[in-house]
Amino acid sequence: MIAKAAEFLREKPLVVDLDRSLLLTDVLYESFLNVLPLGFRATSAALRADSKAAVKHYFAQTSELDYATLPYNTGVMDLIQAAKARGRKVYLATAANAKHAKAIADHLGVFDGWFASDAETNLSGPLKAEILTAAFGKNGFDYIGNAPSDFPVWETADKAYGVDLSNSVKRRLVALKGNYVAVDDGNAGARAWFKALRFRQYVKNLLIFVPLAASHQFTLARLITDVIAFLAFCACASAVYILNDLLDLKSDRAHPSKRARPFASGLLQLRTGLLSAPALLAFSLMLATIVSLEFVGVLVGYFVLTSAYSVFFKRKMLVDVVVLAMLYTTRIVAGGLAAQIQVSEWLFSFSLFIFTSLALIKRYVELATRLDRGLPDLSGRNYKIGDLDVIAALAAAAGLNAVTIFAFYVASSDVRMLYRHPKVLWLICPILLCWIGRALMMAHRRQMDDDPIVFALRDRISAIAIAAIITVVIIATF
Repeated sequence: MIAKAAEFLREKPLVVDLDRSLLLTDVLYESFLNVLPLGFRATSAALRADSKAAVKHYFAQTSELDYATLPYNTGVMDLIQAAKARGRKVYLATAANAKHAKAIADHLGVFDGWFASDAETNLSGPLKAEILTAAFGKNGFDYIGNAPSDFPVWETADKAYGVDLSNSVKRRLVALKGNYVAVDDGNAGARAWFKALRFRQYVKNLLIFVPLAASHQFTLARLITDVIAFLAFCACASAVYILNDLLDLKSDRAHPSKRARPFASGLLQLRTGLLSAPALLAFSLMLATIVSLEFVGVLVGYFVLTSAYSVFFKRKMLVDVVVLAMLYTTRIVAGGLAAQIQVSEWLFSFSLFIFTSLALIKRYVELATRLDRGLPDLSGRNYKIGDLDVIAALAAAAGLNAVTIFAFYVASSDVRMLYRHPKVLWLICPILLCWIGRALMMAHRRQMDDDPIVFALRDRISAIAIAAIITVVIIATF
């Protein structure tokens, strides 16, 4: 029988576990991901450690976590506050390294003491039970835990609290204690994965179909191949999004909206992310081999470039927006390879400029948000809030250059081979000019999300513009 969390508050000390109990995350994985950007030498040093305790100690000493922004379990915090209000002693007992335990205890200021691992001792399972029994006596404390390794502690504790337990652990704990206090950690499940995989960003991979549509060489075989290529890019993109979220935990938690991302907020476990990213990449490569070896090469190049962007290029002023534009354009090149269609220089150059403009608008929105909220310049980026006017000018210039390139294409001889009424395509130029100008105005008025492409999918005027362009193309074709 499961009792409500508000019950069973007693005068005995309350002992709280840290990882996945007090915290919605695990400080070992937090430390590892914090050290990972430092390079192979920094992370490989942990492999030379002769015990798990030594590994934890190395990562703890090498990492610099922001303990104030870590995701804390509000249910556990409420239990702690209720216990303190009744005059109970509250202690932190964790298998995490002592550096983390002390820093978190100092930050929260609610613990009467703490127990933690050091460079030689891993305070987990039976050892934790032994230490706590020596300190408080058998059945002399209540314990909040979350994992099978906590059973020795639950056995010697008076009352057991379980945080987000699996069904098998629930059954074992009920068999052991008769009942326990269930504490929900707020895990969002499928919804959290929906956000982590960035399903809504898959629309960007529709660029794969652009070469097929622009060439008018529709066949069922080419369409099927493009669909496979689309799925491969979606899986690869999700792997990169997860990797990017894992590497950006610290900066995401300091961001007004990104702190709600599943890994930053603790809705998804970091360990799961570290396993799912390579699994998605492997699935993506498996699909890519069905298309062609050349397509595999482009997909690998896309993964390398976007990973380099996440780790390095996004911290370089203007280089980041050019790389983003290249990543979008790579999707078009990949679509051409998949359908065995040569991507024209017109399409390539137009894509490069239009996506550079959109990337600059995205940077504008990010900086404008920080300005409006009175936040300082984002650390780790070379952009300053004072650069807003320059970024807007560059975005407008890149967008207008894209329209110019399209106008030259309409005036070229190439267009006559594909369209019966090529002059009708001139109507697309004012539509593009209005849409780009409006996107800049929406960003300036703070009426745009941080991604212009996602904004366009929800914006009624953008939908009308897209429909108008499609209509013009159909009229020009037939």
